[in-house]
Amino acid sequence: MSIKKQYLKSKPLCKVTFSLPKESANSAKKVNVVGEFNDWNEKALPMKKLKDGSFKVTQDLSVGQEYQFKYLLDGEVWENDSNADKYVANEFTTENSVVVL
Repeated sequence: MSIKKQYLKSKPLCKVTFSLPKESANSAKKVNVVGEFNDWNEKALPMKKLKDGSFKVTQDLSVGQEYQFKYLLDGEVWENDSNADKYVANEFTTENSVVVL
């Protein structure tokens, strides 16, 4: 798992690329990134499955913010990003990944 950040010089935005390797995807057919930046909409940000079995998607996010998120595999299994900037507890007695920009 990884999070790549590319800050834009012309705007207060960062292109954040979320990546989920094949090993972490656990044979998932589809993966979505679900978080505060898309109102926890489980279908709003589908990741593209690459030839090597990994998943990837890029999202523009505002700089100076922190966003909680999780990966949703096949609409059933929630996963955190092992390379998140930090983690925070949620109301389900688990944790959410956080990306800090």
